[in-house]
Amino acid sequence: MPHFKAHLHDEEATAALGAALARALAPGLAIHLHGDLGAGKTALTRALLHAAGHVGHVKSPTYTLSEPYQVQLGGRAVGVIHFDLYRMGSPEEFLDAGFREDFNGDNICIVEWPEKADPVLPPPDLNIFLAVAGQGRDVELQASTALGISCLQRLKFAPNL
Repeated sequence: MPHFKAHLHDEEATAALGAALARALAPGLAIHLHGDLGAGKTALTRALLHAAGHVGHVKSPTYTLSEPYQVQLGGRAVGVIHFDLYRMGSPEEFLDAGFREDFNGDNICIVEWPEKADPVLPPPDLNIFLAVAGQGRDVELQASTALGISCLQRLKFAPNL
């Protein structure tokens, strides 16, 4: 399984990784974000969205469960849907909300707390694991599909060592 590991020394490195990911995105990509509270899942998503061209506030969808955004990728309008499933009570809530329909070849779906929707959540193309490590974060990206592998191959990121 192709993967990438790095240590992010500070918030700026997390933002730089988000920007690098934005340049590697493709329509249809499903990204699952893993990590404890405060590990940087929303910060990474916020940086990714801003680097992809979203202008304006990016809020955590903790209470709404999802927030849709529109960005331009290669001159094409693409929906990016940011899910935060932390407060979801059961996987059935995911189905009842109709969220599975958002996972298609057009949207990019970024999911925080994906384990809350097991087993009904569509599988990821890319898993991102974040963990607090000292003053920074350790990050690992694991591709699990051809689309995820392609994303990792396009990723151009070198953390400041």
